[in-house]
Amino acid sequence: MKQLKMPVFFIASFILFLFSIVIATSFGGVTIPFFETVQVFLAKLPFFYFETDSTFEQILLYIRLPRVIVASIVGASLAVCGVVMQSLFRNPMAEPGIIGISSGGSLGGVIAIYFGLSHISTFFVPVFGFLGALLTLLLVYIISTSNGKTSMLTLLLTGVAISSFISACSSLIITYASYGQLQQILYWLMGNLNGRDWDDVKLLILPFILCNILIFSYRKQLDILLLGEEEAKNLGIHVQRTRTILLISASLLTGVCVSLTGAIGFVGLIVPHMIRLLIGPTHRYLIPTSLIGGALFLTLADLIARLVIRPAEIQIGIITAFLGAPYFIFLILRQKKMEGLL
Repeated sequence: MKQLKMPVFFIASFILFLFSIVIATSFGGVTIPFFETVQVFLAKLPFFYFETDSTFEQILLYIRLPRVIVASIVGASLAVCGVVMQSLFRNPMAEPGIIGISSGGSLGGVIAIYFGLSHISTFFVPVFGFLGALLTLLLVYIISTSNGKTSMLTLLLTGVAISSFISACSSLIITYASYGQLQQILYWLMGNLNGRDWDDVKLLILPFILCNILIFSYRKQLDILLLGEEEAKNLGIHVQRTRTILLISASLLTGVCVSLTGAIGFVGLIVPHMIRLLIGPTHRYLIPTSLIGGALFLTLADLIARLVIRPAEIQIGIITAFLGAPYFIFLILRQKKMEGLL
């Protein structure tokens, strides 16, 4: 896409995202008229004066809006982390959990649930989830680093091995879990946005802003890394340091998301790849547009999860898997075709 068209594309995407927020907050167990929803939101802004239904206001501002904002932040975060992983590994099928971060975060949450810590305080599940993701990141880095250097291939293979081991640990715990614990664990593992509130938004917002600012500041280095390691070194890029900073930033942001919502797959795979096809690989545009795209994708996925069998709802991880798995197969077939295997 030409540079002149980028502002129009980005603004259109952002407007569509804002529209999706209004739609997503309008629907649920109780359907609120679209314009009533708009009035409630506008009434909170300066210079707008509307008489609004207090019941609708409570539902929109304190039940649905926090959940939608959490979905938006998590979707945006996973999409940006997907951009980083796909660029660093130079692989369109890489995603945020490729080095085991999601598995580690999931195990942390499973441990908290199994030992009954979730009954003491719901705060323990996200804390253990984040610690699991952080410890997994440290373990993968320690194993794959030698003489101060980290091979991307070794990092990838180590991540796959650690992820498999962690998944086995989670399965072992599930085997010995009670029926009540099993329900809670499976609910967690399939991705969960139910019950999110403004406290969750507060927990997410700071790491979201800081990590995205840091990642965007490395946009030029990411462009150069696509040329290959040797070419990047010749152009003055400190490859090892750049990779380490970006991997840690993306992994920590992924860990924060997993700790609050459980593992939500395919967002970091689908969104960056589709945006890259639309606007090209230049990270100056790819990162912010993927951020908006990820927020839009998960907001709509959550809306689908709430509407399909309402008043009950499907776990959001199931929806993203239904959407993502066919696209993943498409990527594999496309890759084979490009290699002349089909």
